[in-house]
Amino acid sequence: MNFSSWTIAGAIAIASWVTSPVQAQLPGFPNLNLPTPDSLKQKSEDTAVSDCLRLDGRCLFEIARTEDQPLAERIQGIDQRLQDITSTYLKNDTVELEFRQELDPKSNLPNIYVSAVDGRGNLVKEVRLMSVTDKDADLKGVSLEDRADQILQQLEQGLEQAQQERQPKVITRRVGIAVGTGMGMIVISLVISYWQSRSKQSKTELESSHSSSADPISTQLHQKQQWNLTEVQHRLLQLAQAAIWTGGSLFILGLFPYTRTLQLLIVSSVKIPLRLGGVGLGTYVAIRLCYALIDRFSSVLATNHLLTPEGDRRSRLRVSTVSGVTKSIVTVGGIGVGVLIALAVVGVDIGPLLAGAGIIGFALSLASQNVIKDALNGFFIILEDQYAIGDVIAVANVSGLVENMNLRITQLRDAEGRLITIPNSEMKIVANLSSTWSRADLSIPVTYQVDVNQALELINQVAREMIADQNWREQILDQPQVLGVDDFGSRGITIRVWIKTQPLKQWDVAREFRRRLKVTFDQAGIPIPLPQQEVWFNNNLPMESLVNGQGDRKGQGEYIKTD
Repeated sequence: MNFSSWTIAGAIAIASWVTSPVQAQLPGFPNLNLPTPDSLKQKSEDTAVSDCLRLDGRCLFEIARTEDQPLAERIQGIDQRLQDITSTYLKNDTVELEFRQELDPKSNLPNIYVSAVDGRGNLVKEVRLMSVTDKDADLKGVSLEDRADQILQQLEQGLEQAQQERQPKVITRRVGIAVGTGMGMIVISLVISYWQSRSKQSKTELESSHSSSADPISTQLHQKQQWNLTEVQHRLLQLAQAAIWTGGSLFILGLFPYTRTLQLLIVSSVKIPLRLGGVGLGTYVAIRLCYALIDRFSSVLATNHLLTPEGDRRSRLRVSTVSGVTKSIVTVGGIGVGVLIALAVVGVDIGPLLAGAGIIGFALSLASQNVIKDALNGFFIILEDQYAIGDVIAVANVSGLVENMNLRITQLRDAEGRLITIPNSEMKIVANLSSTWSRADLSIPVTYQVDVNQALELINQVAREMIADQNWREQILDQPQVLGVDDFGSRGITIRVWIKTQPLKQWDVAREFRRRLKVTFDQAGIPIPLPQQEVWFNNNLPMESLVNGQGDRKGQGEYIKTD
Protein backbone atom coordinates (compact mmCIF):
# COMPACT_ATOMS: atom_id res chain seq x y z
CA MET A 1 0.00 0.00 0.00
CA ASN A 2 1.51 3.34 -1.07
CA PHE A 3 1.54 6.55 0.92
CA SER A 4 -1.56 7.99 -0.78
CA SER A 5 -3.53 4.87 0.15
CA TRP A 6 -2.50 5.23 3.78
CA THR A 7 -3.48 8.92 3.66
CA ILE A 8 -6.91 8.08 2.25
CA ALA A 9 -7.45 5.36 4.83
CA GLY A 10 -6.47 7.69 7.65
CA ALA A 11 -8.75 10.44 6.41
CA ILE A 12 -11.70 8.08 6.15
CA ALA A 13 -10.98 6.87 9.66
CA ILE A 14 -11.05 10.48 10.92
CA ALA A 15 -14.32 11.10 9.09
CA SER A 16 -15.80 8.00 10.67
CA TRP A 17 -14.49 9.14 14.04
CA VAL A 18 -16.25 12.49 13.70
CA THR A 19 -19.60 11.09 12.63
CA SER A 20 -19.75 7.95 14.78
CA PRO A 21 -21.33 7.64 18.22
CA VAL A 22 -18.14 5.84 19.35
CA GLN A 23 -16.43 9.24 19.37
CA ALA A 24 -17.88 9.78 22.87
CA GLN A 25 -15.17 7.49 24.22
CA LEU A 26 -12.33 9.52 22.69
CA PRO A 27 -10.75 12.60 24.27
CA GLY A 28 -11.79 15.96 22.91
CA PHE A 29 -15.15 14.79 21.55
CA PRO A 30 -18.23 14.82 23.79
CA ASN A 31 -20.95 12.23 23.66
CA LEU A 32 -23.08 13.67 20.85
CA ASN A 33 -25.69 10.91 20.98
CA LEU A 34 -26.35 11.09 17.25
CA PRO A 35 -29.73 9.52 16.54
CA THR A 36 -29.86 6.20 14.77
CA PRO A 37 -32.80 4.96 12.70
CA ASP A 38 -33.87 2.79 15.65
CA SER A 39 -33.83 5.74 18.04
CA LEU A 40 -35.79 7.87 15.56
CA LYS A 41 -38.36 5.12 15.26
CA GLN A 42 -38.50 4.88 19.03
CA LYS A 43 -39.10 8.61 19.31
CA SER A 44 -41.77 8.51 16.66
CA GLU A 45 -43.63 5.92 18.72
CA ASP A 46 -43.42 8.17 21.82
CA THR A 47 -41.68 5.55 23.98
CA ALA A 48 -38.90 6.39 26.48
CA VAL A 49 -37.84 9.63 24.82
CA SER A 50 -34.70 10.93 26.55
CA ASP A 51 -31.89 13.41 26.09
CA CYS A 52 -28.66 14.51 27.73
CA LEU A 53 -28.14 17.32 30.18
CA ARG A 54 -24.94 18.99 29.02
CA LEU A 55 -22.26 21.13 30.58
CA ASP A 56 -19.69 22.73 28.26
CA GLY A 57 -21.07 20.56 25.51
CA ARG A 58 -20.35 17.36 27.43
CA CYS A 59 -23.15 15.01 28.45
CA LEU A 60 -23.45 14.81 32.24
CA PHE A 61 -26.37 12.41 32.49
CA GLU A 62 -29.55 11.36 30.70
CA ILE A 63 -33.03 12.37 31.73
CA ALA A 64 -36.39 11.17 30.47
CA ARG A 65 -39.60 12.90 29.54
CA THR A 66 -42.27 13.00 32.21
CA GLU A 67 -46.00 12.73 31.68
CA ASP A 68 -46.74 16.22 32.91
CA GLN A 69 -43.79 18.05 31.35
CA PRO A 70 -42.30 17.99 27.85
CA LEU A 71 -38.71 16.88 27.61
CA ALA A 72 -37.40 20.14 26.13
CA GLU A 73 -39.07 22.18 28.86
CA ARG A 74 -37.66 19.95 31.58
CA ILE A 75 -34.14 20.09 30.16
CA GLN A 76 -34.32 23.88 29.83
CA GLY A 77 -35.35 24.31 33.48
CA ILE A 78 -32.64 21.99 34.81
CA ASP A 79 -30.03 23.61 32.58
CA GLN A 80 -30.88 27.12 33.84
CA ARG A 81 -30.50 26.05 37.48
CA LEU A 82 -27.29 24.19 36.68
CA GLN A 83 -25.79 27.21 34.92
CA ASP A 84 -26.73 29.39 37.89
CA ILE A 85 -24.83 27.27 40.38
CA THR A 86 -21.99 26.55 37.93
CA SER A 87 -21.26 30.23 37.30
CA THR A 88 -20.98 30.81 41.05
CA TYR A 89 -18.68 27.82 41.42
CA LEU A 90 -16.37 28.58 38.50
CA LYS A 91 -15.98 32.32 39.15
CA ASN A 92 -14.74 31.89 42.75
CA ASP A 93 -11.88 29.51 43.49
CA THR A 94 -12.71 29.46 47.22
CA VAL A 95 -16.24 28.14 46.66
CA GLU A 96 -16.88 24.43 47.01
CA LEU A 97 -19.96 22.45 46.02
CA GLU A 98 -21.96 20.06 48.14
CA PHE A 99 -24.41 17.53 46.71
CA ARG A 100 -27.27 15.79 48.46
CA GLN A 101 -30.60 14.11 47.79
CA GLU A 102 -33.79 14.41 49.82
CA LEU A 103 -37.07 12.59 49.49
CA ASP A 104 -39.98 14.83 48.55
CA PRO A 105 -42.83 14.07 50.97
CA LYS A 106 -45.52 14.96 48.41
CA SER A 107 -44.30 13.11 45.32
CA ASN A 108 -42.17 10.57 47.17
CA LEU A 109 -39.40 11.25 44.60
CA PRO A 110 -35.75 11.98 45.46
CA ASN A 111 -34.77 15.62 44.90
CA ILE A 112 -31.17 16.57 44.09
CA TYR A 113 -29.76 19.70 45.73
CA VAL A 114 -26.50 21.50 44.92
CA SER A 115 -25.06 24.00 47.43
CA ALA A 116 -22.18 26.46 46.98
CA VAL A 117 -20.21 26.98 50.23
CA ASP A 118 -17.31 29.43 50.74
CA GLY A 119 -14.07 28.69 52.56
CA ARG A 120 -15.59 29.55 55.94
CA GLY A 121 -18.47 27.15 55.48
CA ASN A 122 -21.04 29.83 54.77
CA LEU A 123 -23.78 29.00 52.28
CA VAL A 124 -23.40 31.12 49.17
CA LYS A 125 -26.15 29.62 47.02
CA GLU A 126 -28.32 26.54 46.96
CA VAL A 127 -30.58 25.20 44.18
CA ARG A 128 -32.90 22.27 43.85
CA LEU A 129 -31.60 20.93 40.59
CA MET A 130 -34.18 18.28 39.74
CA SER A 131 -36.40 15.46 40.85
CA VAL A 132 -35.47 11.93 39.79
CA THR A 133 -38.51 10.20 38.26
CA ASP A 134 -39.37 6.59 37.62
CA LYS A 135 -38.69 7.07 33.91
CA ASP A 136 -35.21 8.37 34.72
CA ALA A 137 -34.59 5.16 36.63
CA ASP A 138 -36.06 3.06 33.81
CA LEU A 139 -33.44 4.45 31.43
CA LYS A 140 -30.75 2.51 33.31
CA GLY A 141 -32.94 -0.22 34.74
CA VAL A 142 -32.20 0.66 38.39
CA SER A 143 -34.16 1.89 41.39
CA LEU A 144 -34.93 5.55 42.12
CA GLU A 145 -32.34 5.76 44.91
CA ASP A 146 -29.63 4.15 42.83
CA ARG A 147 -30.41 6.43 39.88
CA ALA A 148 -30.26 9.48 42.14
CA ASP A 149 -26.86 8.34 43.43
CA GLN A 150 -25.62 7.87 39.86
CA ILE A 151 -26.76 11.37 38.88
CA LEU A 152 -25.10 12.87 41.97
CA GLN A 153 -21.84 11.13 41.11
CA GLN A 154 -21.93 12.12 37.44
CA LEU A 155 -22.83 15.69 38.36
CA GLU A 156 -19.96 15.98 40.83
CA GLN A 157 -17.44 14.55 38.35
CA GLY A 158 -18.66 16.82 35.55
CA LEU A 159 -18.42 20.01 37.60
CA GLU A 160 -14.95 19.09 38.88
CA GLN A 161 -13.80 18.41 35.31
CA ALA A 162 -15.26 21.73 34.16
CA GLN A 163 -13.22 23.54 36.85
CA GLN A 164 -10.03 21.64 36.00
CA GLU A 165 -10.38 22.41 32.26
CA ARG A 166 -10.35 26.12 33.08
CA GLN A 167 -7.05 26.00 34.93
CA PRO A 168 -4.25 27.99 33.20
CA LYS A 169 -1.93 24.98 33.01
CA VAL A 170 -4.57 22.85 31.30
CA ILE A 171 -5.47 25.67 28.91
CA THR A 172 -1.80 26.19 28.02
CA ARG A 173 -1.25 22.48 27.41
CA ARG A 174 -4.32 22.23 25.18
CA VAL A 175 -3.28 25.32 23.24
CA GLY A 176 -0.07 23.45 22.43
CA ILE A 177 -2.08 20.43 21.35
CA ALA A 178 -4.23 22.66 19.16
CA VAL A 179 -1.17 24.27 17.53
CA GLY A 180 0.40 20.86 16.91
CA THR A 181 -2.86 19.58 15.46
CA GLY A 182 -3.10 22.60 13.17
CA MET A 183 0.48 22.11 11.94
CA GLY A 184 -0.21 18.43 11.33
CA MET A 185 -3.36 19.32 9.40
CA ILE A 186 -1.36 21.69 7.18
CA VAL A 187 1.37 19.11 6.50
CA ILE A 188 -1.09 16.31 5.71
CA SER A 189 -3.15 18.69 3.58
CA LEU A 190 -0.07 19.61 1.54
CA VAL A 191 0.74 15.94 1.00
CA ILE A 192 -2.82 15.23 -0.09
CA SER A 193 -2.72 18.26 -2.41
CA TYR A 194 0.42 16.85 -4.03
CA TRP A 195 -1.27 13.51 -4.65
CA GLN A 196 -4.38 15.31 -5.89
CA SER A 197 -2.33 17.15 -8.51
CA ARG A 198 -0.73 13.89 -9.62
CA SER A 199 -4.12 12.20 -9.77
CA LYS A 200 -5.56 15.07 -11.81
CA GLN A 201 -2.59 14.93 -14.18
CA SER A 202 -3.06 11.18 -14.61
CA LYS A 203 -6.75 11.72 -15.40
CA THR A 204 -5.86 14.33 -18.02
CA GLU A 205 -3.31 12.03 -19.66
CA LEU A 206 -5.72 9.11 -19.71
CA GLU A 207 -8.52 11.28 -21.15
CA SER A 208 -6.29 12.46 -23.99
CA SER A 209 -4.96 8.96 -24.70
CA HIS A 210 -8.18 6.95 -24.58
CA SER A 211 -9.84 9.31 -27.04
CA SER A 212 -7.71 7.74 -29.80
CA SER A 213 -9.61 5.07 -31.72
CA ALA A 214 -6.51 3.72 -33.46
CA ASP A 215 -5.35 1.74 -30.43
CA PRO A 216 -6.29 -1.93 -30.00
CA ILE A 217 -9.51 -2.59 -28.10
CA SER A 218 -7.64 -4.17 -25.17
CA THR A 219 -5.52 -1.02 -24.81
CA GLN A 220 -8.57 1.23 -24.87
CA LEU A 221 -10.35 -0.86 -22.24
CA HIS A 222 -7.26 -0.87 -20.04
CA GLN A 223 -7.06 2.92 -20.31
CA LYS A 224 -10.75 3.26 -19.37
CA GLN A 225 -10.19 0.96 -16.41
CA GLN A 226 -7.23 3.02 -15.24
CA TRP A 227 -9.23 6.24 -15.69
CA ASN A 228 -12.06 4.94 -13.50
CA LEU A 229 -9.62 3.82 -10.80
CA THR A 230 -7.86 7.18 -10.97
CA GLU A 231 -11.22 8.95 -10.70
CA VAL A 232 -12.03 6.94 -7.56
CA GLN A 233 -8.64 7.81 -6.08
CA HIS A 234 -9.15 11.49 -6.93
CA ARG A 235 -12.56 11.60 -5.20
CA LEU A 236 -11.21 9.81 -2.15
CA LEU A 237 -8.37 12.30 -1.95
CA GLN A 238 -10.93 15.11 -2.02
CA LEU A 239 -12.78 13.35 0.80
CA ALA A 240 -9.51 13.01 2.69
CA GLN A 241 -8.82 16.73 2.30
CA ALA A 242 -12.26 17.63 3.62
CA ALA A 243 -12.03 15.08 6.45
CA ILE A 244 -8.64 16.39 7.58
CA TRP A 245 -9.83 19.98 7.91
CA THR A 246 -13.28 19.15 9.25
CA GLY A 247 -12.12 16.53 11.72
CA GLY A 248 -9.10 18.55 12.84
CA SER A 249 -11.15 21.70 13.35
CA LEU A 250 -13.78 19.84 15.38
CA PHE A 251 -11.05 18.22 17.45
CA ILE A 252 -9.51 21.63 18.25
CA LEU A 253 -12.92 23.02 19.16
CA GLY A 254 -13.45 20.07 21.49
CA LEU A 255 -10.24 20.77 23.42
CA PHE A 256 -11.60 23.86 25.16
CA PRO A 257 -14.76 24.13 27.28
CA TYR A 258 -15.54 27.54 25.80
CA THR A 259 -15.75 26.19 22.22
CA ARG A 260 -17.06 22.69 22.84
CA THR A 261 -20.65 23.90 22.55
CA LEU A 262 -19.82 25.29 19.11
CA GLN A 263 -18.39 21.90 18.17
CA LEU A 264 -21.63 20.25 19.27
CA LEU A 265 -23.69 22.79 17.30
CA ILE A 266 -21.67 22.21 14.12
CA VAL A 267 -21.84 18.43 14.33
CA SER A 268 -25.55 18.48 15.19
CA SER A 269 -26.34 20.75 12.23
CA VAL A 270 -24.33 18.81 9.63
CA LYS A 271 -24.83 15.24 10.82
CA ILE A 272 -27.59 14.47 8.30
CA PRO A 273 -25.83 16.24 5.36
CA LEU A 274 -22.65 14.36 6.30
CA ARG A 275 -24.45 11.05 6.21
CA LEU A 276 -26.18 11.85 2.94
CA GLY A 277 -22.88 13.07 1.48
CA GLY A 278 -21.19 9.87 2.61
CA VAL A 279 -23.90 7.75 0.99
CA GLY A 280 -23.65 9.81 -2.21
CA LEU A 281 -19.87 9.52 -2.35
CA GLY A 282 -20.01 5.82 -1.54
CA THR A 283 -22.54 5.26 -4.33
CA TYR A 284 -20.40 7.21 -6.80
CA VAL A 285 -17.24 5.31 -5.84
CA ALA A 286 -19.07 1.96 -6.04
CA ILE A 287 -20.40 2.78 -9.52
CA ARG A 288 -16.94 3.83 -10.71
CA LEU A 289 -15.42 0.64 -9.33
CA CYS A 290 -18.09 -1.35 -11.16
CA TYR A 291 -17.15 0.54 -14.33
CA ALA A 292 -13.53 -0.53 -13.82
CA LEU A 293 -14.59 -4.16 -13.31
CA ILE A 294 -16.74 -4.05 -16.45
CA ASP A 295 -13.83 -2.66 -18.48
CA ARG A 296 -11.52 -5.29 -17.01
CA PHE A 297 -13.91 -8.13 -17.86
CA SER A 298 -14.51 -6.75 -21.35
CA SER A 299 -10.75 -6.46 -21.89
CA VAL A 300 -10.28 -10.14 -21.01
CA LEU A 301 -13.05 -11.15 -23.43
CA ALA A 302 -11.64 -9.02 -26.24
CA THR A 303 -8.09 -10.29 -25.66
CA ASN A 304 -9.19 -13.92 -25.71
CA HIS A 305 -11.41 -13.30 -28.80
CA LEU A 306 -14.47 -14.62 -27.00
CA LEU A 307 -16.65 -11.99 -28.62
CA THR A 308 -15.86 -12.10 -32.31
CA PRO A 309 -12.66 -13.62 -33.69
CA GLU A 310 -12.95 -11.85 -37.06
CA GLY A 311 -11.20 -8.64 -36.13
CA ASP A 312 -10.39 -6.01 -33.57
CA ARG A 313 -12.75 -3.45 -35.05
CA ARG A 314 -15.76 -5.70 -34.63
CA SER A 315 -14.67 -6.45 -31.07
CA ARG A 316 -14.39 -2.73 -30.40
CA LEU A 317 -17.93 -2.10 -31.63
CA ARG A 318 -19.48 -4.92 -29.65
CA VAL A 319 -17.48 -4.26 -26.49
CA SER A 320 -18.40 -0.58 -26.55
CA THR A 321 -22.07 -1.47 -26.95
CA VAL A 322 -22.13 -4.20 -24.28
CA SER A 323 -20.10 -2.19 -21.79
CA GLY A 324 -22.21 0.91 -22.42
CA VAL A 325 -25.48 -0.92 -21.80
CA THR A 326 -24.04 -2.71 -18.74
CA LYS A 327 -22.78 0.57 -17.30
CA SER A 328 -26.21 2.12 -17.80
CA ILE A 329 -27.82 -0.74 -15.87
CA VAL A 330 -25.21 -0.47 -13.10
CA THR A 331 -25.74 3.30 -12.89
CA VAL A 332 -29.52 3.03 -12.57
CA GLY A 333 -29.25 0.18 -10.06
CA GLY A 334 -26.54 1.93 -8.03
CA ILE A 335 -28.51 5.18 -7.83
CA GLY A 336 -31.63 3.26 -6.75
CA VAL A 337 -29.75 1.43 -3.99
CA GLY A 338 -28.08 4.69 -2.93
CA VAL A 339 -31.46 6.42 -2.61
CA LEU A 340 -32.80 3.58 -0.44
CA ILE A 341 -29.71 3.67 1.79
CA ALA A 342 -29.99 7.46 2.10
CA LEU A 343 -33.62 7.14 3.19
CA ALA A 344 -32.67 4.49 5.73
CA VAL A 345 -29.82 6.65 7.06
CA VAL A 346 -32.12 9.60 7.77
CA GLY A 347 -34.53 7.31 9.60
CA VAL A 348 -37.18 6.56 6.99
CA ASP A 349 -38.61 3.04 7.21
CA ILE A 350 -38.00 1.68 3.72
CA GLY A 351 -39.93 -1.56 4.29
CA PRO A 352 -43.29 -0.11 3.21
CA LEU A 353 -41.53 1.70 0.36
CA LEU A 354 -40.08 -1.57 -0.96
CA ALA A 355 -43.44 -3.30 -0.65
CA GLY A 356 -45.18 -0.42 -2.43
CA ALA A 357 -42.49 -0.33 -5.10
CA GLY A 358 -43.00 -4.06 -5.72
CA ILE A 359 -46.73 -3.62 -6.19
CA ILE A 360 -46.27 -0.59 -8.41
CA GLY A 361 -43.62 -2.42 -10.41
CA PHE A 362 -45.94 -5.38 -10.96
CA ALA A 363 -48.71 -3.06 -12.11
CA LEU A 364 -46.36 -1.19 -14.43
CA SER A 365 -45.07 -4.46 -15.88
CA LEU A 366 -48.60 -5.42 -16.85
CA ALA A 367 -49.21 -2.02 -18.41
CA SER A 368 -45.81 -1.84 -20.12
CA GLN A 369 -45.61 -5.06 -22.07
CA ASN A 370 -44.19 -3.24 -25.10
CA VAL A 371 -41.35 -1.89 -22.97
CA ILE A 372 -40.59 -5.40 -21.69
CA LYS A 373 -40.69 -6.69 -25.26
CA ASP A 374 -38.27 -3.93 -26.30
CA ALA A 375 -35.90 -4.81 -23.45
CA LEU A 376 -35.91 -8.53 -24.24
CA ASN A 377 -35.32 -7.95 -27.95
CA GLY A 378 -32.56 -5.46 -27.12
CA PHE A 379 -30.90 -8.03 -24.88
CA PHE A 380 -30.86 -10.62 -27.68
CA ILE A 381 -29.63 -8.04 -30.20
CA ILE A 382 -26.61 -7.39 -27.98
CA LEU A 383 -26.12 -11.06 -27.07
CA GLU A 384 -26.22 -12.25 -30.69
CA ASP A 385 -24.19 -9.30 -31.97
CA GLN A 386 -26.72 -8.43 -34.66
CA TYR A 387 -25.33 -4.91 -34.77
CA ALA A 388 -23.48 -2.49 -32.50
CA ILE A 389 -22.87 1.22 -32.08
CA GLY A 390 -20.91 2.40 -35.13
CA ASP A 391 -22.49 -0.08 -37.57
CA VAL A 392 -24.49 1.00 -40.60
CA ILE A 393 -27.75 -0.91 -40.80
CA ALA A 394 -30.92 -0.94 -42.89
CA VAL A 395 -34.23 -1.85 -41.27
CA ALA A 396 -37.65 -1.61 -42.88
CA ASN A 397 -37.51 1.50 -45.09
CA VAL A 398 -34.80 3.40 -43.15
CA SER A 399 -31.05 3.07 -42.90
CA GLY A 400 -28.22 4.88 -41.19
CA LEU A 401 -25.37 4.80 -38.69
CA VAL A 402 -26.17 3.31 -35.28
CA GLU A 403 -25.44 6.28 -33.04
CA ASN A 404 -26.91 5.05 -29.75
CA MET A 405 -28.61 1.94 -28.43
CA ASN A 406 -29.81 0.50 -25.15
CA LEU A 407 -32.17 -2.24 -24.07
CA ARG A 408 -35.21 -0.25 -25.22
CA ILE A 409 -34.37 1.73 -28.37
CA THR A 410 -31.92 2.01 -31.25
CA GLN A 411 -31.12 5.41 -32.73
CA LEU A 412 -29.91 5.82 -36.34
CA ARG A 413 -28.43 8.86 -38.06
CA ASP A 414 -29.38 8.77 -41.74
CA ALA A 415 -27.63 10.39 -44.72
CA GLU A 416 -29.62 13.62 -44.27
CA GLY A 417 -28.56 13.93 -40.63
CA ARG A 418 -31.93 12.97 -39.17
CA LEU A 419 -31.90 11.03 -35.89
CA ILE A 420 -34.30 8.11 -36.22
CA THR A 421 -35.43 6.31 -33.05
CA ILE A 422 -36.72 2.75 -33.43
CA PRO A 423 -38.04 0.54 -30.57
CA ASN A 424 -36.04 -2.66 -30.35
CA SER A 425 -39.21 -4.72 -30.70
CA GLU A 426 -39.50 -3.34 -34.26
CA MET A 427 -35.99 -4.49 -35.22
CA LYS A 428 -37.16 -7.67 -36.95
CA ILE A 429 -35.32 -7.88 -40.29
CA VAL A 430 -32.03 -5.96 -40.10
CA ALA A 431 -29.37 -5.66 -42.80
CA ASN A 432 -25.95 -4.94 -41.28
CA LEU A 433 -23.83 -3.17 -43.90
CA SER A 434 -20.64 -3.10 -41.85
CA SER A 435 -20.34 -6.40 -40.00
CA THR A 436 -16.79 -7.82 -40.33
CA TRP A 437 -16.36 -6.59 -43.93
CA SER A 438 -18.22 -4.70 -46.66
CA ARG A 439 -18.48 -4.83 -50.44
CA ALA A 440 -18.57 -2.19 -53.14
CA ASP A 441 -21.00 -3.41 -55.81
CA LEU A 442 -20.39 -1.52 -59.07
CA SER A 443 -22.42 -1.68 -62.28
CA ILE A 444 -20.39 -0.10 -65.12
CA PRO A 445 -22.23 0.67 -68.40
CA VAL A 446 -20.47 0.71 -71.80
CA THR A 447 -21.97 1.27 -75.24
CA TYR A 448 -22.79 -1.58 -77.58
CA GLN A 449 -20.25 -0.30 -80.11
CA VAL A 450 -17.30 -0.65 -77.68
CA ASP A 451 -15.05 -3.73 -77.76
CA VAL A 452 -16.16 -5.61 -74.65
CA ASN A 453 -12.81 -7.37 -74.19
CA GLN A 454 -11.00 -4.02 -74.26
CA ALA A 455 -13.42 -2.60 -71.65
CA LEU A 456 -12.89 -5.62 -69.40
CA GLU A 457 -9.11 -5.28 -69.71
CA LEU A 458 -9.24 -1.59 -68.78
CA ILE A 459 -11.44 -2.32 -65.76
CA ASN A 460 -8.98 -5.01 -64.60
CA GLN A 461 -6.12 -2.57 -65.12
CA VAL A 462 -7.81 0.07 -62.89
CA ALA A 463 -8.45 -2.59 -60.24
CA ARG A 464 -4.77 -3.67 -60.23
CA GLU A 465 -3.57 -0.08 -60.02
CA MET A 466 -5.90 0.76 -57.17
CA ILE A 467 -4.98 -2.23 -55.01
CA ALA A 468 -1.30 -1.47 -55.62
CA ASP A 469 -1.79 2.06 -54.28
CA GLN A 470 -0.56 2.27 -50.68
CA ASN A 471 -3.35 4.66 -49.73
CA TRP A 472 -6.04 2.17 -50.72
CA ARG A 473 -4.37 -1.18 -50.04
CA GLU A 474 -5.40 -1.18 -46.36
CA GLN A 475 -9.02 -0.48 -47.19
CA ILE A 476 -9.34 -3.18 -49.90
CA LEU A 477 -9.29 -6.67 -48.39
CA ASP A 478 -9.07 -8.76 -51.56
CA GLN A 479 -8.38 -8.54 -55.28
CA PRO A 480 -11.37 -6.84 -57.00
CA GLN A 481 -13.54 -9.27 -58.91
CA VAL A 482 -14.56 -8.30 -62.44
CA LEU A 483 -17.57 -10.59 -62.88
CA GLY A 484 -18.09 -9.79 -66.57
CA VAL A 485 -21.10 -8.74 -68.62
CA ASP A 486 -24.10 -8.65 -66.30
CA ASP A 487 -26.90 -7.15 -68.42
CA PHE A 488 -27.95 -5.63 -71.75
CA GLY A 489 -29.78 -2.46 -70.91
CA SER A 490 -31.05 0.77 -72.41
CA ARG A 491 -27.71 2.42 -71.80
CA GLY A 492 -25.66 -0.41 -73.23
CA ILE A 493 -23.77 -3.34 -71.80
CA THR A 494 -23.47 -3.49 -67.97
CA ILE A 495 -20.27 -4.94 -66.48
CA ARG A 496 -20.41 -6.01 -62.78
CA VAL A 497 -17.49 -5.47 -60.35
CA TRP A 498 -17.20 -6.54 -56.70
CA ILE A 499 -14.61 -5.06 -54.33
CA LYS A 500 -14.29 -6.46 -50.77
CA THR A 501 -13.40 -3.66 -48.35
CA GLN A 502 -13.02 -2.83 -44.71
CA PRO A 503 -16.35 -2.13 -42.94
CA LEU A 504 -17.85 1.23 -43.88
CA LYS A 505 -15.17 1.82 -46.55
CA GLN A 506 -17.16 0.51 -49.52
CA TRP A 507 -18.48 3.95 -50.45
CA ASP A 508 -15.03 5.59 -50.40
CA VAL A 509 -13.54 2.77 -52.47
CA ALA A 510 -16.44 2.83 -54.97
CA ARG A 511 -16.13 6.58 -55.50
CA GLU A 512 -12.38 6.37 -56.10
CA PHE A 513 -12.77 3.39 -58.44
CA ARG A 514 -15.34 5.25 -60.54
CA ARG A 515 -13.09 8.31 -60.73
CA ARG A 516 -10.09 6.29 -61.92
CA LEU A 517 -12.20 4.31 -64.41
CA LYS A 518 -13.63 7.50 -65.91
CA VAL A 519 -10.12 8.87 -66.43
CA THR A 520 -8.96 5.60 -68.00
CA PHE A 521 -12.01 5.37 -70.29
CA ASP A 522 -11.48 8.97 -71.43
CA GLN A 523 -7.86 8.21 -72.31
CA ALA A 524 -8.93 5.13 -74.26
CA GLY A 525 -11.76 6.99 -76.02
CA ILE A 526 -14.50 4.87 -74.48
CA PRO A 527 -17.55 6.98 -73.66
CA ILE A 528 -19.87 6.41 -70.73
CA PRO A 529 -23.25 5.91 -72.45
CA LEU A 530 -26.23 8.09 -71.74
CA PRO A 531 -29.83 6.80 -71.63
CA GLN A 532 -30.96 6.75 -75.29
CA GLN A 533 -33.84 5.74 -77.58
CA GLU A 534 -33.41 4.34 -81.08
CA VAL A 535 -36.09 4.03 -83.80
CA TRP A 536 -35.49 1.83 -86.90
CA PHE A 537 -37.41 2.36 -90.14
CA ASN A 538 -37.75 -0.07 -93.06
CA ASN A 539 -36.98 1.89 -96.25
CA ASN A 540 -39.13 -0.43 -98.40
CA LEU A 541 -42.35 0.82 -96.77
CA PRO A 542 -43.97 4.10 -97.77
CA MET A 543 -43.85 6.85 -95.21
CA GLU A 544 -47.65 7.11 -95.21
CA SER A 545 -48.08 3.54 -94.04
CA LEU A 546 -45.61 4.11 -91.22
CA VAL A 547 -47.45 7.20 -90.10
CA ASN A 548 -50.82 5.44 -90.26
CA GLY A 549 -49.45 2.38 -88.50
CA GLN A 550 -50.31 0.13 -91.44
CA GLY A 551 -46.91 -1.34 -92.11
CA ASP A 552 -46.78 -4.85 -93.46
CA ARG A 553 -44.86 -6.82 -90.83
CA LYS A 554 -45.05 -10.07 -92.74
CA GLY A 555 -44.02 -8.80 -96.13
CA GLN A 556 -40.74 -7.56 -97.43
CA GLY A 557 -40.42 -4.79 -94.90
CA GLU A 558 -40.71 -4.52 -91.05
CA TYR A 559 -41.28 -1.64 -88.63
CA ILE A 560 -39.29 -1.94 -85.37
CA LYS A 561 -39.20 0.46 -82.45
CA THR A 562 -37.12 -0.04 -79.29
CA ASP A 563 -36.66 2.08 -76.19
